[in-house]
Amino acid sequence: MVLTAPTESVARDTLLEIVDCDVHNYLPSPKVLTKYFPERWRGYHETFGPRGPGGRFAPQAYPRAMRLDAWPPSGLMPGSDREFLITQLVDRYQMSCAILNPLFTGAASQLNQEYGDAFCGAVNDWQAEEWLARDARFRGTIQIPLEYPPAAVREIERCAQNPGFVQVSFTSRTAEPLGRRKYWPIYEAAVRYDLPIGMHFGTWGNNPGSGCGHPSYYIEMHTGQGESFQEVVTSLVFEGVFEAFPTLKFVLIEGGFGWLPPLIWRMDRAWRLLKDEVPDLKRPPSEYVRDRFWFTTQPVEEPPRAADFEQLIADLAMDDKILFATDYPHWDFDSPEEAIPRTLPLELRRKIFAENARALFHLGSEGDRR
Repeated sequence: MVLTAPTESVARDTLLEIVDCDVHNYLPSPKVLTKYFPERWRGYHETFGPRGPGGRFAPQAYPRAMRLDAWPPSGLMPGSDREFLITQLVDRYQMSCAILNPLFTGAASQLNQEYGDAFCGAVNDWQAEEWLARDARFRGTIQIPLEYPPAAVREIERCAQNPGFVQVSFTSRTAEPLGRRKYWPIYEAAVRYDLPIGMHFGTWGNNPGSGCGHPSYYIEMHTGQGESFQEVVTSLVFEGVFEAFPTLKFVLIEGGFGWLPPLIWRMDRAWRLLKDEVPDLKRPPSEYVRDRFWFTTQPVEEPPRAADFEQLIADLAMDDKILFATDYPHWDFDSPEEAIPRTLPLELRRKIFAENARALFHLGSEGDRR
């Protein structure tokens, strides 16, 4: 983890290609989004604004959880000054691609669902015009009103026409477990357009950020964020989502993966004992997990011995499922120079830094749009 870093370009010891799978871009001002709303909702957005089911109940470690040096000279919010972001991140680390993940999770879960639909559409149009069209190295994440599946499907169908969008946005905390049939139309649309679902850590559903209530401190929320991803994996597998949609792909973003081995051991054992309850599952749960889930490295578990990190990946047999991410511009940013142990085999580092993402998101040759 690196809190601060100079902005000049650097030369790495090995010129590995880098695809950053979690870059957060923000609005320079709430008013910027207004022009992207349909006329019907423009006044509503300005007058009443968002209203979701809940919010954060813990303080941030740093102002708005941002790196201290990510505040640009322009005075704008970190991640909102496009040129500064390009200089400090994309150019500095010579990245071939940066996948944008705007954290407008409130748009996805608005209590006024029609407004939430318009909100997501405005965010997507802003992404397309202000980011994807300005630099070919950017890719976008389709924001959807995930608790309003008919509208979510329409938004996927609309945005999938733009090859700059490469995944569909979900959060790890939703109103219901994600295996529920309610969400299946969204999965069907994602499969139809061969778009992975990028599930970012978030606590903006109807439920608190832990299994037993709201945490007292930010450090609790940050340390325990893998818990919600375990619940997601369990629900999706046992409720038969991957039997119904065998090509559906999930990317679990900012939840780590060190918790995965004991989880799949437990799932496999439970399935052997209780498989009559879920007769649609034709294979052990661990096989669905290894086939259908990808994981970003930030915040990567960092064992005291670097060799243990390599052993973890070997035990998972998922060396083609780990994706590099920096989480820019947040305080727990992971520098490409330090996040992945250099003791790992060169071929594995190549996969993690770029090749796995290039295959998953159909990025083609370096610099191409799918």
